[in-house]
Amino acid sequence: MQSPYTPSLTVISKIIRENEANDIKTLRLVFEDQRDTQDFKYNPGQFAEISLLGVGECPIGIASSPMDEGYIEFTVKKVGLLTTALHDCVEGDAVGVRGPYGNGYSLAALEKRNIVIIGGGFAFTTLRSLTKYILHDANRKKFGELTVIYGARSPGELIYKYDLEAWSKRSDINLVVTVDKGDASWTGREGYVPSVLKEVSPSSENSVALVCGPPIMIKFSIPVLEELKFPPEDIFLSLEMRMKCGIGKCGRCNIGSRYVCKDGPVFSHRELQGLPKEY
Repeated sequence: MQSPYTPSLTVISKIIRENEANDIKTLRLVFEDQRDTQDFKYNPGQFAEISLLGVGECPIGIASSPMDEGYIEFTVKKVGLLTTALHDCVEGDAVGVRGPYGNGYSLAALEKRNIVIIGGGFAFTTLRSLTKYILHDANRKKFGELTVIYGARSPGELIYKYDLEAWSKRSDINLVVTVDKGDASWTGREGYVPSVLKEVSPSSENSVALVCGPPIMIKFSIPVLEELKFPPEDIFLSLEMRMKCGIGKCGRCNIGSRYVCKDGPVFSHRELQGLPKEY
């Protein structure tokens, strides 16, 4: 059995520039060994440890869908040593991958429910994974109505524009895209995500809400969901920003007695209400 500390090797098959500032890129990775491809089974919401030899590693949420065959994708924001090195990579370069880790979203528990996805900024990555999974032809009938509310600070900071365009043409998704402040060419909605959530007012009947974004967005979105009568057990948050080693050994992701990398990163709001406010 391979050591949990040993990454599997992948090759970058495609690099996608996601925003105008060019500090967010999506890397499409293909495993060198076909057995690793078969072994890397994941749910939306899980993450992996991404590494470059001689540079280091860091945890990053999986942005692709489990229905995507033959590759996995990670969307990387350039913020530090490793992420800068990943941005300097070119197609054909080798990247290490450990994982997948965490519990992700419980897909079985979401079936036959109406899904409300609320995302902001760069944190939309794992929610994009879930949205793609739900919209796949093999899965769409398993779920009820799908509402996706996604916002960024400006039009140039919206990521996955190719997905957003494709989703906007579908009749089986209520897609609401907003920016804090538009530019001269922006003709879409303006407003902060919590305010837009209140305007859209999705029904809480037989619904679950999945929220991932900047802490300030989450802070003000939860009261709106409570006002809309979403019970705490039907509101799910991702604490992926707490991820560290991925396997519960370093002790740096714990909240009280819970290890986010093993018990999370996805928790219900009800679960979080019973934990110390350390996140």
